[in-house]
Amino acid sequence: MTKNIMIVGVGGQGTLLTSRILGGLAIQAGYDVKLSEVHGMAQRGGSVVTFVRYGEEVAEPIVEEGQADVLIAFERLEALRYAHFLKKDGVIVVNDQRIDPMPVVIGAAEYPENIIENLKQTCRVYEVDAMAEAKRLGNSRVFNLIVLGIAAQHMDYSKDEWMKVIETTVPKKTIEINKAAFEIGYGLHN
Repeated sequence: MTKNIMIVGVGGQGTLLTSRILGGLAIQAGYDVKLSEVHGMAQRGGSVVTFVRYGEEVAEPIVEEGQADVLIAFERLEALRYAHFLKKDGVIVVNDQRIDPMPVVIGAAEYPENIIENLKQTCRVYEVDAMAEAKRLGNSRVFNLIVLGIAAQHMDYSKDEWMKVIETTVPKKTIEINKAAFEIGYGLHN
């Protein structure tokens, strides 16, 4: 059976690093893995979507609508934008952060209210203010590993397996802070 994971956010939030960690973990476990990255205007804070699919044999890298087992969202609006990809019994892990897209910045659109509350009406949602947690840890850039730590509870790997792949994937000088961030997330919502 194939596991379908989507990681969504805006440029600069670490979606690509997160997908490399997850892909590396699945490869280490002996699965066939397909990754696909879709960039909007990533360098300008645009939407970034990464699909990670793994299983015995995976034919294509794209997750179809209604097929994602886990949707990892680094920003609220991105969670709303891609929630329709979630399968009926899937899980959304969302960082409760607001980053205004360009149409909102220039006044052409309004940022939707109550996004997380609305998602909870139809989906199983785990929310976290990962940015606040990361700042308490001393490095706001590792918030993505906090979100991943929560999502990891809904996947088939042990904490030790996650830690090993984090060690080999993140830059050497950031290994300890990234592991600490993952540990915080892994301890939440379980």
